[in-house]
Amino acid sequence: MSTQSPLKTILLAGFTAGTLDILAAISLLGKMKPIPVLNYIASGVFGKEAFAGGIEMAWLGLLFHYLIAFSFAIAYFLIFPYVPLLRKHKLLSGLLYGAVVWVVMNLVVVPMTNVSRGPIQLQSALLNMAILMICVGLPISFLVHRYYALKH
Repeated sequence: MSTQSPLKTILLAGFTAGTLDILAAISLLGKMKPIPVLNYIASGVFGKEAFAGGIEMAWLGLLFHYLIAFSFAIAYFLIFPYVPLLRKHKLLSGLLYGAVVWVVMNLVVVPMTNVSRGPIQLQSALLNMAILMICVGLPISFLVHRYYALKH
């Protein structure tokens, strides 16, 4: 029987995915400059003003980033019992979920925000999708799978 609660599992999965993702974004995409990366995230709500907002906007960007990561962890946790693929293939389902996260973020969420961006570029899209597959999809899949495996 699992001693870990659903809430702890979701928090751990969201925090792990959010942390790995933001570290990858800062190191691979942000040239080791965290403030512009976090301000970019904040620009989803505040538009171009976020880039002039300094550290305050960066903190808001980090908050938004983790809220998104927790949202994806909650979604995976809730659908897990109902989708046999997720239970049978944690590696494959984690990678696929990371790709789904990329699609949802880039084709649904970001277009509804104030983020200024051009057309999707293939090389950039593939790198971003790979980051989400490895840093978001896999940890969420493995941690949620562990919870349900210990529960039974």
